[in-house]
Amino acid sequence: MGKDSRIKRARISSRKIGLIIRCFVTDVSASSCADIVRVNRNTADRFYRYFRKLVLKDQEGERKKFISDAETEIDESYFGPTRVRGKRGRGAGSKIAVVGLLQRAGKVFTKPVGRCTKEELLPVILAKVAQGTDIYTDGWKSYDALAVYGFKHKRVHHGNDEFSAGNGNHINGIESFWSYAKRRLAKFNGVRKSHFANHLKETEWRFNNHGKIEKRLRKLIKDDQRSDYL
Repeated sequence: MGKDSRIKRARISSRKIGLIIRCFVTDVSASSCADIVRVNRNTADRFYRYFRKLVLKDQEGERKKFISDAETEIDESYFGPTRVRGKRGRGAGSKIAVVGLLQRAGKVFTKPVGRCTKEELLPVILAKVAQGTDIYTDGWKSYDALAVYGFKHKRVHHGNDEFSAGNGNHINGIESFWSYAKRRLAKFNGVRKSHFANHLKETEWRFNNHGKIEKRLRKLIKDDQRSDYL
């Protein structure tokens, strides 16, 4: 059974287990959850680790299936220190570069990249977006070749205050995800690079399952063969 067998043997009521699930769903920290539910911090940690294992497995499966054939917004963002002395511009200092693809009225897919160059961004886009799809990006030069590959490429020039011309020409959806992701990750007071990918995947999962997180998590628990303690 491994580590999870200890969770099975946790002698707490189903009511408290339900509260722990709700704390996780609402993104309350494990330490705060322990205080709210009145359980040992180690107990809350074990449940949270188990839930995250299920979430990451679920999201990895969804990521493999992600192919966008509808209007898609693409943008890049950077995560890490807010300022590094002597470094300026995109990806300054030790920031982690991430490209994001958001299918309008659908799901988001993200991938950390070394640099936001054409050589690194195009393979991600070609693997995850069907040719012929309407693609919306900002004016970053690495997106210049998209039309050559059969995409209907539409640009939003932020420098000209062209955030949305009222005709659907915008990338508000993916920018909303970046805002959500950075607010969420900021709660961890710094994320190690070695843990960043998993934190980002969980953030994707929460964003993609907005409004049904608890229902999805309970299904994952129910489907897991080791969940008979619930």
